[in-house]
Amino acid sequence: MQNNKEIVVDAVITWVDGNDPSHRQKMEKFIVNKNTIDNKAVRMRYDQVNEIEFSVRSILKYATFVRNIFIVTDNQTPDFLKDKEYAKKVFPNVIIVDHKVIFEGYHQYLPTFNSLSIESLLYKIPNLSEHFLYLNDDFFFCNPVKVSDFFIDDKPVIRGFWTPFYQDIWYKKLQKVFYRILGKKGKENVYGFKKGQQNIAKILEFDKYVRIDHTIAALRKSTYVNFYKEFPELLDINIKHRFRHYEQYVSHSLADHLEIKNNSYFLKNDFQLLYFQNYKKPLFWLKYKLRKAENNPNKLFLCMQSLDQCPPQKLSYIKSWLQNKYN
Repeated sequence: MQNNKEIVVDAVITWVDGNDPSHRQKMEKFIVNKNTIDNKAVRMRYDQVNEIEFSVRSILKYATFVRNIFIVTDNQTPDFLKDKEYAKKVFPNVIIVDHKVIFEGYHQYLPTFNSLSIESLLYKIPNLSEHFLYLNDDFFFCNPVKVSDFFIDDKPVIRGFWTPFYQDIWYKKLQKVFYRILGKKGKENVYGFKKGQQNIAKILEFDKYVRIDHTIAALRKSTYVNFYKEFPELLDINIKHRFRHYEQYVSHSLADHLEIKNNSYFLKNDFQLLYFQNYKKPLFWLKYKLRKAENNPNKLFLCMQSLDQCPPQKLSYIKSWLQNKYN
């Protein structure tokens, strides 16, 4: 068995600056209803408040075993890397990878504004290690981690729970009946994170699925290479949509279920995650949750989704907290 100390591990972050006028103009060319570009649901997916710098700093501080940090983006550079001399000195192992690089051979699908499509091709990053971690730009490490938190004897650690498909849950069945009676549209043609996980589990002929959350994924490059060599059409299905589509699947859920099929995994029924999805609760509650996470060594990960939607006073506190924690 391979010693975890010998495993080389890289980290990959996907990032977009939705505030960039050129990105906005690019997107407008492909949106049918131009008014939707300012919808809250759209802005939440693309806007940012430079939290990626703290995401990178959290890796450098708490995941010291990581070799390189790849930031995958569309002809953009985060503010903290724009001074090339400074970046070379302070962040020498942070590498920008453009969409054109990983979409080589699939340039007909560019530009894309779909994280599901981009995630499907991360394994094609040049010089990416066999073992790598994937995280969004709103993910942070909040306590020290070891290689064995992600890989044990060469096998990835999957954080999740076995869960029935929607079609097998009684209240989901009942909801569908009520929708039909009331003449309401169901959500069959709407993408959702859990649905994207179920889609791939069904394709792989599971009768239930391991539900993952918004945490950091431990992945192996060869898992993707071998699968897509045999089933290239399933890659095409997932990368051809410029915007999210209800038939798409979650790429790291694909890897998880392939590892399960091959019995090359460890399942951990603990997300070890502190997750913020909205910021409506009072500031004292936010402070309490962050303080509690700092004092709990079992909380390894922090996800602050949609920080751009956070009210100014709370955002100021959060950014100050991030600055103090990771600088």
